[in-house]
Amino acid sequence: MTYRVTLIPGDGIGPEVADATRTVLDATGVAFDWDVQPAGIEAMETHGDVLPQATLDSVKANGVGIKGPITTPIGSGFRSVNVGLRHALNLYANLRPGKTIKGVQAPFDHVDLVVVRENLEGMYSGIEFDTGTAEGTEVIDFINARSKRQIEPDAALSIKLITPGNTERIVRYAFEYARANGRKKVTIVHKANIMKFSDGLFLKVAQQVASEYPDIESNDRIIDNMCMQLMQKPSEYDVLVMANLYGDIVSDLVAGMIGGLGVAPSGNIGTEAAVFEPIHGSAPSHAGKNEANPTAMILSGAMMLRHLGEMDAATRVENAVADVIAAGDRVTYDLRADRDPSKAATTTEMTQAIVERL
Repeated sequence: MTYRVTLIPGDGIGPEVADATRTVLDATGVAFDWDVQPAGIEAMETHGDVLPQATLDSVKANGVGIKGPITTPIGSGFRSVNVGLRHALNLYANLRPGKTIKGVQAPFDHVDLVVVRENLEGMYSGIEFDTGTAEGTEVIDFINARSKRQIEPDAALSIKLITPGNTERIVRYAFEYARANGRKKVTIVHKANIMKFSDGLFLKVAQQVASEYPDIESNDRIIDNMCMQLMQKPSEYDVLVMANLYGDIVSDLVAGMIGGLGVAPSGNIGTEAAVFEPIHGSAPSHAGKNEANPTAMILSGAMMLRHLGEMDAATRVENAVADVIAAGDRVTYDLRADRDPSKAATTTEMTQAIVERL
């Protein structure tokens, strides 16, 4: 079987790590038909949009894509490609695993966590009103007429949305993921002690869903306590499910626990499509130097293989990456114990080392 996959190289170091990932995935023996599409600064220059409609149509048609890091141009009027993709394709679940890799300098050993983040609502719902605008003033007046807590007239507003349906969907995804991957526990993360209606709804619905999975242990933690708990005893946790902003923060925390964003993959999953990508940025200062660490995007490719049902190939990729990093002699400078660029492998050399171990 040949899989037709949308490949979005991105910009900055994106094309280099995307090429490395394509090389590794092709070397697994799984057949791919790569549908290369633009997004980011290059797309802005050639198509007048950082996220062209043709790119969205490609992912919709193929049902799966893999994306390199992308720079969002600074200034008003430019939308985030990441947010745009998630909303346009209804990619509601952001899956961000964090697992210790031997040889990566990290503050923790034996970490194996999965953050399941709701992608489409919460504090990132996109409903905002700027300070001093007529629309903002109208909303403030409406709220002040109905609330004991009065809002200053020059406030900027962001509206946090939590809905029963989207909460039920993301929590069920977390439990189904746990069941399918032999995970033992799901922790519901919230701030229901303070935000009693929004996070209170998230917790209530999540607990209802949890009751339908008696084979999976469940508990809940307040978000600030969750961060402390991860620093003290990460081994007590497994799958963590939470709303958007919390997931954004906690997934970066988990990435720091395993050595940084350079080894942190992710996937954005919906009912009709999925897009996999590294968490790290486009690092334009390193672009074109053949020195970028391809690990996060290659591991995102392994996640894509699992999504496609190619479990053996995914495991071989993950093991090959781990073996190369553990050996330590054919890795990029940021993965070397001495961080010496003069002794480091190039992106291409590290990629070849991984291919040789498949």
